Amino acid sequence: MPHKSYLADPLQDYVLANWLREPEILRRLREETAALPSAGYQIPPDQGQLMALLVRLTGAKKCLEVGVYTGYSALAVALALPEDGQIVACDVSEEYTSVARRYWAEAGFSSKIDLRLQPAMDTLNQLLGDGQEGSFDFAFVDADKSNYLNYYEATLKLLKPNGLLLIDNVLWHGRVIDQEQQDQDTVTMRDLNAMLKFDQRVDLALIPIGDGVTVVRKK
Repeated sequence: MPHKSYLADPLQDYVLANWLREPEILRRLREETAALPSAGYQIPPDQGQLMALLVRLTGAKKCLEVGVYTGYSALAVALALPEDGQIVACDVSEEYTSVARRYWAEAGFSSKIDLRLQPAMDTLNQLLGDGQEGSFDFAFVDADKSNYLNYYEATLKLLKPNGLLLIDNVLWHGRVIDQEQQDQDTVTMRDLNAMLKFDQRVDLALIPIGDGVTVVRKK
């Protein structure tokens, strides 16, 4: 499903022209990805900039990403990490992550991004089984929507107290308010959004950037 800003095009253009600071390597990765038939999976550049700011603001060092695609979000975060920072990145696509790895290598971050090519829940459960519960500073979930509730619970366990979790696509292209839409992905997004409002384990806020991002702070 293609990405579309909720701002009218002239206003979105104004936002990007006046606030976007996009490193050249990210711009090239974004432009290469834009030529792919699946380009709608890509986060917008202002969202990547927000993620980088939050990583710097919180002093995050150990990060987690569920859903890599061509690697823009992971690279945006890696650029913001300190020298000893690390990202565990979960995906299942060799094809798309081959693009990611090429740009990560060019940026000199191949050793900073630990790519795990298997179902994300397998990786999350392995991390929990390895005793890494409560050890991550920052996490980003942007993968198959039908598993979002599972990803949420697992990443919340992996986060430290005061750790941040960003959940992408929470407005789901407006489908969440269309009751005629009853496919599994849409229903899961509705259920997650409804649950989050009352989850006393976290503080949260919605940022209507991209397709909607919920920022969660683990108490």
